[in-house]
Amino acid sequence: MEEKQRASSEAESAPRRAWDAVCAFFGISTKTRRASRKRVKLVGDVLTYAVLIVGAFFMVYPFWWMLAGSFAYTAERGTQGDILNNMIWWPSVSTFMPPAGVVGVGAFFNYAEVFTNAFGKLSSGFTFWRALFNNLLYSVVPVSVGVITSASAAFSFAKLDWKGRNVVFYFLLAAIMIPGPSIMVSQFVMYDNLGWRTNGLVLIVPGMFGSIMTAFFIRQFLFGLPTSIIEAAQIDGAGYPRVFVGFILPLALPAIMAQAVLSFMGCWNNYLGSFIMIPPQSEWINLPHAIVLMEKSYEGNYAVMIAASVICVLPVMVLFACFQKLIIGSLMLTGSKE
Repeated sequence: MEEKQRASSEAESAPRRAWDAVCAFFGISTKTRRASRKRVKLVGDVLTYAVLIVGAFFMVYPFWWMLAGSFAYTAERGTQGDILNNMIWWPSVSTFMPPAGVVGVGAFFNYAEVFTNAFGKLSSGFTFWRALFNNLLYSVVPVSVGVITSASAAFSFAKLDWKGRNVVFYFLLAAIMIPGPSIMVSQFVMYDNLGWRTNGLVLIVPGMFGSIMTAFFIRQFLFGLPTSIIEAAQIDGAGYPRVFVGFILPLALPAIMAQAVLSFMGCWNNYLGSFIMIPPQSEWINLPHAIVLMEKSYEGNYAVMIAASVICVLPVMVLFACFQKLIIGSLMLTGSKE
């Protein structure tokens, strides 16, 4: 037996020895080939990381520019171009060192201006805290109710067998193909006749009915849950509402939380909705809309607007940093099926 194994191994190694002999004849050794492959892999790794570093720079630098520029002093006309016409690597035009002859300007002068006076120039009685409250109202209420609405619809499309289920679902998906700007005029007229533009309901009530895309992603996640759970609950006498609240919601919580975070980010940054639907002089405008309106009040004092933008962006960045693993993991599981 051992002789047969030895003979077979010698037969297998014979072609390899022949190839090594040919390479040796031309002055190429196996060690040289292995070293060449290592060099090629090293060069490939270096190029890959170089491309990733350049891409990361283009992604991170705009926020760094905004953060550094938020400490600048641009109240004087001669200092406005320092931000708009230069790459800012460090707050070189910063108020850490106030310009000569300028009194009462500290490191956080722009942020103090945002919290105290900036929004009051838009309309009497309007403050930063009112704009922040509007943002929270337009984000928390529609997302909290809308995600549950979308989850219940996803449960119906994924786990309940009723006639015309797929037809209705594909019809809803087809509605995504309609461009949003094409129906904005009709939405504007409808909400204006309802009187929702003057009290902020235009950015609250529609979102409470859920989102087609949110329902789609949660539906795909629910396909990965076994139907036997629902059947066992029904045998014990549980109805569909009890099954949804007691079983589906806890099991689908990762997907629901991920979609809630994404929806919150979209509602928080919804400048276009506030700009079109809510009058600029109203006290119901949201924070991004108010920041844009600050341009007329400060006449080129861009640093104050940049500081307000940093304050507006920070909550979303912190929220995404805390839930990024949940979001990525949920999106990876949406393609699974039972």
